[in-house]
Amino acid sequence: MHTVLSRRRLLAAGIATVALVGMSACGEDAKPAAADGPVSGKITFWHAYSADSQEVKALREVIIPGFKAKHPGTEVVEVAVPYDTLHQKLITAAAGGTLPDVVRSDIGWVPELAKLGVLERLDKAMPDYQSFADKVFPGALTTNRYKGGYYGLPLDTNTRVLMYNADTLAKAGVAGPPKTFDELKALGDKLAGSKTAAFTDNGLSGWNVLPWIWSAGGDITDPDYTKATGYLNSPQTLAGVQLLFDLYGKGQLGKGVLGGTGAVPNDQGLVKGQYATIMDGPWMFPIFASTFPDFKLRTSPVPAGPGGSISVVGGEDVVVMKSSANKALALEFTRYLLSDEAQLAMAKVGQMSVLKNLDVTSVDPNYAPFVEQLKTAKPRPVVPAWPKIDDLLQKKLQAAFRGEMTLQQALDSAAAEIDKLLA
Repeated sequence: MHTVLSRRRLLAAGIATVALVGMSACGEDAKPAAADGPVSGKITFWHAYSADSQEVKALREVIIPGFKAKHPGTEVVEVAVPYDTLHQKLITAAAGGTLPDVVRSDIGWVPELAKLGVLERLDKAMPDYQSFADKVFPGALTTNRYKGGYYGLPLDTNTRVLMYNADTLAKAGVAGPPKTFDELKALGDKLAGSKTAAFTDNGLSGWNVLPWIWSAGGDITDPDYTKATGYLNSPQTLAGVQLLFDLYGKGQLGKGVLGGTGAVPNDQGLVKGQYATIMDGPWMFPIFASTFPDFKLRTSPVPAGPGGSISVVGGEDVVVMKSSANKALALEFTRYLLSDEAQLAMAKVGQMSVLKNLDVTSVDPNYAPFVEQLKTAKPRPVVPAWPKIDDLLQKKLQAAFRGEMTLQQALDSAAAEIDKLLA
């Protein structure tokens, strides 16, 4: 994910952390979520939907008009901000500029913004917050948690599953995709000496390696995100990364895993039989349909290890700014974005719904394997320092894959440095 600059695949790197604002203040001045009477007035909504995308068309032509029909006399001013600049724009505004009322935030930014003290703590501001929390995938909900509070709600979500070329597997004499770690190892042995790699990915970031680490029973930190030592360098985590390391050593993991240029792109390599399997998200279906219309893209769960079959959560959250002058309207719009009708409108244009019981497969059957995988998917550590942690982890693993240190040394070293970042 992290060498291909795709908005959907990349969780943005963080900017330098600003001093912590006392968390006790985050809920003290919260106003009740539900107004006694009708909401009125105007709010501003910042998002990063591309200006010419189907998503922004749905927002402008379906969702905002639908909200205004329910709440006459209100106005929602939506402002499209390029994804690559939205994070910096928010940080700059937090330091003294003018913030919007509501933001569609990358899940990786929520703890950082909460630490800056600019977000409304929604589980305090919304008396009905739990009713929304109960409706969404738990992994997506967790991305809004910071220091015991919830500062947003999941808005759209995604995860990664295994994708495979059935013809390539059949030619290798394999009946189906690898369902377990052992079956992936066996596939690598089966393809040894051929021109086909068993698996490939485009990086060694958390987005790429966490499914293997979690499925092996490992983790990056303890559950409270206080330390990495004993977790990132545990035997379980080592086993998860070792699977990829061994495949790479046998030439059965594509070279793109180290980043840089020169590797055959995952989609092209899968179609041409150069890779038997890849791991990616639901956005790949329209990409394959457009670029390789004759290819049948097939999916399978993340290969299971001792910890099960566990993937990684991606997506965006909706947050309300503490500085909003019209919090009642901002919170009501947030509620509407989590309604069945708004979520279904976005599902029709490729945004995977966060609502567990919304049948998005009726809109697009290709969502089905991702809905199933999301039942066990986990978020990356929800801490302000995650971007720095992610960068550090990837660099250490790259060094190990290049032979500059052992894999255990890389994990030991990364764990010690991550402990400092968490502290």
